[in-house]
Amino acid sequence: MGLVIEQECPQCGASIKLSETDHIFTCPYCDVMSYLHTPSYFRYLLPHKALDKDIIYVPYLRFKGIVFFCDGIKIKHRIIDITQTGVRFKGIPISLGLRPQAMTARFATDETHGSFMRFSLRATDILARASKLTQESAGNKLLHRAFIGETMSIIYLPVYVERDRIFDAILKRPITGIKGGRDTIEPVLIKRFPETVTFIPTICPRCGWTMSGEKDSVVLLCDNCGNAWEPQGTRFVQLEKVIASNKNNNSVYLPFWKITAKTKGVNIKSFADFVRITNQPIILNEEHETIDMSYWCPAFKIRPKMFLNLSKQLTVMQNFFENTDSIPEKGLYPVTLPSSEAFQSLKIILAASAITKRNVYPYLPKINLNIKKKKLVFLPFRETRNDMIQDDLGLSVNRQSLELGRGL
Repeated sequence: MGLVIEQECPQCGASIKLSETDHIFTCPYCDVMSYLHTPSYFRYLLPHKALDKDIIYVPYLRFKGIVFFCDGIKIKHRIIDITQTGVRFKGIPISLGLRPQAMTARFATDETHGSFMRFSLRATDILARASKLTQESAGNKLLHRAFIGETMSIIYLPVYVERDRIFDAILKRPITGIKGGRDTIEPVLIKRFPETVTFIPTICPRCGWTMSGEKDSVVLLCDNCGNAWEPQGTRFVQLEKVIASNKNNNSVYLPFWKITAKTKGVNIKSFADFVRITNQPIILNEEHETIDMSYWCPAFKIRPKMFLNLSKQLTVMQNFFENTDSIPEKGLYPVTLPSSEAFQSLKIILAASAITKRNVYPYLPKINLNIKKKKLVFLPFRETRNDMIQDDLGLSVNRQSLELGRGL
């Protein structure tokens, strides 16, 4: 069960409930549609009833996502769902437990009354400890780690100080004693509120049409001019997209990222270089030497094993498709994995593709990938009772895995 957030519509003031994975705010009353943006983390407040107290908000890191890691033998993965304190302060609970799932939160804004403790720990350190991915726990040398499909935010626990004790403002119960009262906390309080959420109108920058997307979409499509747009800061940037042509009008089009990159640390410029280094059973020809190397991965959240299998299969196949510029009237599956997270998966995809592991694994710590181009490719899949089938490539995706992936 995920975090539920209550937010007022910026147009009509109606109260709407959102999920923590939602990127698009749609008001059912006035039909306003906006994309939610924040410069760093989404920040949420847990509700309290201590209205007569001077509230101090304690930050906790909230993370849901998948971690892949290579420990020198093989690639492993874990699904992480944690909420851990982001401050070093004796007596403060290390976790919020089930509170985020049991309570309805609100976005923190510059109008929030109270003070905020500074988030003083590194998020990567918290995640490494939570996933137990130290060198000792992995059992072998940790060569690479990547967090993919992540939902990361800050949740604030309301507390107040009274009679040299810190009280939980939700339960109005003491948490811990504090010598010197509030004066002891003052040095860790921030003087101004952190970044707040911004509502970006979902208007096509090219033609002014209202763009479409589902609530967890990270790419919006314009049905009028046919362009795809990815949010970048407080604006939308056009994406190069490809929709593979298909004779079956009832197909579902699943999105994939095709990322062209030059790999340093192991010399991979062309597809032929990739085949030689990973030792694929492919007979090379002159054309392979001229094709820039591209890595493929799902542009949607899905269970880690399926994510890795699809990425490896498409990357090794390097198929080319006949394209169509028109957007199908129905059947486009939403893009729920942003390109920034797809970039993080490239080393893992390279490692997973290696048949001769000694050619790749020892070099993972020093491998760098220089991104040259990214493209969003929609491939048609035929629906069966339990699976989605890509007939041209012989790929299949379990339908239940797709549904479960929406909640990651």
